Amino acid sequence: MANATVSRLGQAQATGDAKALFLKVFGGEVLTAFEETNVFADKHMVRTIQSGKSAQFPATWKFAAETHTPGAEINGTVMKHAERVITIDDLLIAHAFLANIDEAMNHYDVRSIYSTQLGAALAREYDINVARNGILAARDSATITGGTDAGGTLADNAYATTGATIASGIYAARQILDEGDVNEAAYCYLRPAQFYLAVQDTGNINRDWGGAGSFSKGTLPEIGGVAIVKTNNLPSTNVTGATYNGDFSKTQGLVMTQSAVGTVKLMDLAMESEYDIRRQGTLMVAKYAMGHGILRPEAAVELATV
Repeated sequence: MANATVSRLGQAQATGDAKALFLKVFGGEVLTAFEETNVFADKHMVRTIQSGKSAQFPATWKFAAETHTPGAEINGTVMKHAERVITIDDLLIAHAFLANIDEAMNHYDVRSIYSTQLGAALAREYDINVARNGILAARDSATITGGTDAGGTLADNAYATTGATIASGIYAARQILDEGDVNEAAYCYLRPAQFYLAVQDTGNINRDWGGAGSFSKGTLPEIGGVAIVKTNNLPSTNVTGATYNGDFSKTQGLVMTQSAVGTVKLMDLAMESEYDIRRQGTLMVAKYAMGHGILRPEAAVELATV
């Protein structure tokens, strides 16, 4: 009896590695999960570098106007310059090992589940790191000496309990940004508890004065022109021993624009998967090498309890 001719589903062009296409699909699933889980990625400055360990973000201030005296020589005035340097962190990975025997006995496919969770794990750390830097930016001093030292922390215990106070805080934060000449689109990041407090306050969604939210659907697109983003990744503890440390135990919300925080990518999100004959299983690793840092402290405002 002759052996069957097997059509290998994972083989490209019917030659080579029988798992080649499977690995590509897996990597795509990780990327999709990362993008679906991450809420900060498109709301701050991101730069990709080809080599090196850091990237420079130049900062400039303003020119001042003055009255000209007829006949006086015009020699030019000085604009202040500074910079922020963001350094790449250590390689961040999420990994799993699948034993052949377990996959053989299992009655459902786990690789798609694992791929989703690997991507989500990386996205969660990405969001947490950007959020921490956003809060630290609000607490930091101006990048340029003599520049606008806007931003800062607005403190009110009612941010933890009252939707109307949260809305007032967002308006106050937008005012601070406007007065600091930060005229970019702003986002307010709230944990679910604060988000739903804000939604339940009918003043925030009353359409008689332009409210756009929905009490029945639990949606709240904007308050005071600031887009509202619900996230579980806003830090809430005193973080020590990490790359980005700080006491975030009083933080209730973060309002910032895209120029407040920067991310530098050295190695973008990638997926590796390899069968290990010695261990009779497949090791799967999702990874990236990035760094995060403060750019413009005046572009971030923290909402916190006292």
